[in-house]
Amino acid sequence: MVKMPKLLWAMILIAALLSGMTFGFQTWRQLVDFESLPSHSLQGFWPATVKNLVFDRTGQRLNMIYVNQWNTYDRLALEEVPGFLHQAFIAAEDQRFWQHQGADWWARLHAAWQNVQALKVVRGASTISEQVVRMLHPRPRTLWSRWLEGWDAGNLEAKYSKADLFEFYLNQVPFGAQRRGVLQASRYYFGRDLDTLNRKEMMTLAVLVRSPAGLHPQRHPQRLATALNALALRMQELFGLSEEESRVILDLPLSSASSIEMADVSHFIQYLESSSGSQTGIAGQGENRLNTSLDSQLQSKAQGILDSRLQALQSRNVNNGAVLVVDHASGEILSWVVGHAGTEDVENNKVNAVLTPRQPGSALKPFLYALALEKGWHAATVLHDVPLQTKVGAGIHEYHNYSRGFYGAITLREALGNSLNIPAVKTIEFVGATDFLEFLHDVGIRSLKRHPNAYGDGIALGNGEVSLLEMVEAYATLARMGNQQPLTAFEVTDVWKSGQNHVLSQDVASIIADILSDPGAREKEFGWHSILSFPQQTAVKTGTSSDYRDAWAFGYNDRYTVGVWMGNLDYRPMLEVTGASGPAAVLRSVFHELNKGRIAKPLYVDPSIQRLPVCVPQAMHQSDESCHSRLELFTAKQLEAKANLNLAAFNSADGFIRIRKPTNHLQLAQDPRIPDDLEYFEFALNDVPGVSQVDWYLNQEINASTTGTRMRWKLKPGQFETWARVWLDGQEEPFETEKVSFSVY
Repeated sequence: MVKMPKLLWAMILIAALLSGMTFGFQTWRQLVDFESLPSHSLQGFWPATVKNLVFDRTGQRLNMIYVNQWNTYDRLALEEVPGFLHQAFIAAEDQRFWQHQGADWWARLHAAWQNVQALKVVRGASTISEQVVRMLHPRPRTLWSRWLEGWDAGNLEAKYSKADLFEFYLNQVPFGAQRRGVLQASRYYFGRDLDTLNRKEMMTLAVLVRSPAGLHPQRHPQRLATALNALALRMQELFGLSEEESRVILDLPLSSASSIEMADVSHFIQYLESSSGSQTGIAGQGENRLNTSLDSQLQSKAQGILDSRLQALQSRNVNNGAVLVVDHASGEILSWVVGHAGTEDVENNKVNAVLTPRQPGSALKPFLYALALEKGWHAATVLHDVPLQTKVGAGIHEYHNYSRGFYGAITLREALGNSLNIPAVKTIEFVGATDFLEFLHDVGIRSLKRHPNAYGDGIALGNGEVSLLEMVEAYATLARMGNQQPLTAFEVTDVWKSGQNHVLSQDVASIIADILSDPGAREKEFGWHSILSFPQQTAVKTGTSSDYRDAWAFGYNDRYTVGVWMGNLDYRPMLEVTGASGPAAVLRSVFHELNKGRIAKPLYVDPSIQRLPVCVPQAMHQSDESCHSRLELFTAKQLEAKANLNLAAFNSADGFIRIRKPTNHLQLAQDPRIPDDLEYFEFALNDVPGVSQVDWYLNQEINASTTGTRMRWKLKPGQFETWARVWLDGQEEPFETEKVSFSVY
């Protein structure tokens, strides 16, 4: 290299200074406005936090955002920072920090001379105070700006103490990856809090501020080792660190942060911020700090379980899903998961599927049968699963079960356990659509606001639209033995207490839980060892909407209630994915996680319930030879009713005898291809055992008497009104049905 005269170097340096001053005059008026800074301490410099600070139940920050100008939440007082780390930063960044008045002019001149000799920048010589100025008032990186920072640093030290400046620096110094301050850096690079680091890791933080990318512990270990060796020598000179101590420190291992990222909780926070004004639990938690009930660890596991299942079902056109987990003992929401949340290029994954109304299908049936039990039925009530037609508009709709088969006489326990549709339609006729909708509102499903006529009997099969949040709240009501309370996203101190809002009797809720956790009750449609048979006693129910647009699975044990939904948020149908074949696997896996490390208790059984033998039908048509004895659960109220009724009435769903055909306002048309003398229509009652005689009335006159529940009537045009008078075996007085109107054209 050709050596240049020192005079020439001096001229180059002067020219560079003049060039910097020319540009620097533009920043002369950009000196720090010290009047706008706090009077006594820099720790309150940043503006008040606008957004809520959201934490999970363990204190982990949920809405952590690292693009802020300042570190507003991961701050430490100076005395909370280990003393060894103090020394490491002083040795690495500003050896005369406690002696100079803001700028270390001798160090700066020495650095400038070293840079000139090396023909490149090898030292910056910025003091800690000057770096604080740069944070408070960023300027273009010119020579003139560097001198301005020196003057500002002097003024800064005249206003604030050294300790205050050092604390501000340690909390706000940039560390790369949008992290600021030693606490965020410690968690980012080593996955631990500051007070758990060894001395080599503390020294690493001190050298990283110079070049976070170039000295990254995992990417550039050799460069980092060189920088640590140099820092150890300076600490020997400044703080008396011995050579032996240095060797021991430099031989220590460097841990690395876990690569597991926290699951996306944006949908939960969206719900939280939209509802926090009316939610209990927000008061008294500190300004802008929300301590939520969410379990981050469970959230991550549930997210992985759901996403894996959605990926496995992608070939069957399943793209979206959601999981909601609650602790029904307290009402706290533990996990709020939306399928593929935070993943790029996934359709509709920004939609909050936990809140999106969808058709629940058979998932409403436990509430239907719970109301039937309240109104006088019991688990051994016999329903007849036979072909059923009912009115839809001016025509007739034929109902069928999922398997397309029929089981004949079947108990309420089996009807609910096997999720049979035809018995459910007969049950809604018994309880009434109006009463059922009111009951659904009571248990937490409040979005079904239309008139009962708008839903018709189809409400028994879930033809309305409800959200996963509502459904889980309703199932949590069953799990709490009929006590309803809104779910909360905040931590609560008082666990649920019985009698808070009683909407269902405890004994009936116990029977529903027993049925939903009974593998034998669902054996006909699902098999004894199906995916719904969990290792620990768990009440489980699935649901599938029409055309496979929605698939659901719900479950509750002694502590937790979980709901899972799958489908497509653009309403495209899935390829024959049901609640049992889709979300049930997610439900089972989530309960496996929930039950780790705990002993699940049996589901609660009300002490007033008794188990008594009943005769259960086994064949399509009930007879004395086709039933077997089995123990069944009965409430005290049901046992009292049994004493006042004969066996046929007690073992059948005849509490409401009605005309099944024709339906009210039915319109019939005569077929011109059939001779009038041969064209008949069949009248029929709902299935009632023990009928001895039926008198059929047509337009106020008796038309026929039969010994069964059916009558053939020759068609003729006109407007008609019919009703029936029914005698049952052993009953002295007949029952009279409601009147039904129909037309023949």
